[in-house]
Amino acid sequence: MADRAEAERRRAVQRVHEGETVAAVCGSLGYSRPWLYKWLDRHASGDPDWYKEQSRRPRCRPQQTPAEIEEAVQLVRRRLERAGEFSGAQAIRWELEELEVQPLPSVRTIGRILARKGLTTRRTGPYEVKGKRYPSLVAQAPGDVHQTDFVGPCYLRGGLRFYALNTVDLATGRCASEPTLGRSAQVTVDALWHSWGRMGMPRHQQVDNEMVFFGSPRYPRSMGPLLRLCLLNGIEVWFIPMSEPWRNGVVEKFNDLWQQKFLRRINLVTQADLQEQSLQFEGRHNGRYRYSKLGGKTPMRALQSSGQTLRFPEAPDPPRHPMPMPEAGSYHLVRFVRSDGVLNVFGEKFMAPPECTYEYVRLTVDVAGQRLKVFLDEKLVDEHSYQRS
Repeated sequence: MADRAEAERRRAVQRVHEGETVAAVCGSLGYSRPWLYKWLDRHASGDPDWYKEQSRRPRCRPQQTPAEIEEAVQLVRRRLERAGEFSGAQAIRWELEELEVQPLPSVRTIGRILARKGLTTRRTGPYEVKGKRYPSLVAQAPGDVHQTDFVGPCYLRGGLRFYALNTVDLATGRCASEPTLGRSAQVTVDALWHSWGRMGMPRHQQVDNEMVFFGSPRYPRSMGPLLRLCLLNGIEVWFIPMSEPWRNGVVEKFNDLWQQKFLRRINLVTQADLQEQSLQFEGRHNGRYRYSKLGGKTPMRALQSSGQTLRFPEAPDPPRHPMPMPEAGSYHLVRFVRSDGVLNVFGEKFMAPPECTYEYVRLTVDVAGQRLKVFLDEKLVDEHSYQRS
């Protein structure tokens, strides 16, 4: 089709040059006079390809992102990826802003550039809790709430088997990661104590229902090492509902990041190397990783801008287990009440009031008063005697 159109253009111009009138040529070919005059002008320009169709694409696109900006976006993306840092559109924009790149592209524009260049990766969205009211903790300041979780067993390339006790401060995103060779009582106490030495001691410590955290199902009121350590230092412990790990969502998400940016990138053999590299990763995370929830700040900048004073352990060395039984303080369990109305407190069962069925309740153990209190929507609905073992 293109060859036929080009042949008609050449023949029409040739006929005019041979003496035919413009009207006669246009009438025989079925084209308008402006069409023929256009090709006569093209022929007169001297362009050897005058008869070929030219692109109608606009020569000027004022809304197009400059090529140097696209190149800067790609360079920053690759640098952040190599450094093991966040490399999404928002993180790239923060970096470009610090580099004083002008004009500064929007997050959406950066996303389109990444998509065009094939630099996007698909990510799953966060879990969104729907339906039932949940008595969650609110972290308004650094040190209000720490979430802690064990990861493992993991293995180094040299065959070393280890765990990691990971802790995240909810208000600032600061982390502490303590590699351990086991999960015994003393090892857990040591790891948490050293984490507090770098992060500060929280007002509330949130954990799941691992046995090392609460103690023994045979003696559920004896208070395990973590409970004793926290209560003796004025810290309230919160246990999330059983079989609902997403309630510890911040540290669970950090665990994924820890595996992607640390565990899968190291090639270590000895425990000493593991400890050293773990501290380096912790420093990189706290000093260089930016979070949208912090307005683009790093965890350390968020802490500095808060002006909050943290409380640290009074002694450098952790206490030895077994520690004395606490005489004061309180700790909490969040439980979902099913149709049977049973409240499971580390294997010990209590009956919940009927209005609690299919609802989340908070169980608070008053250590000094030796009482187990049941709260629904922050309202005390039941109470049981809870004598210490």
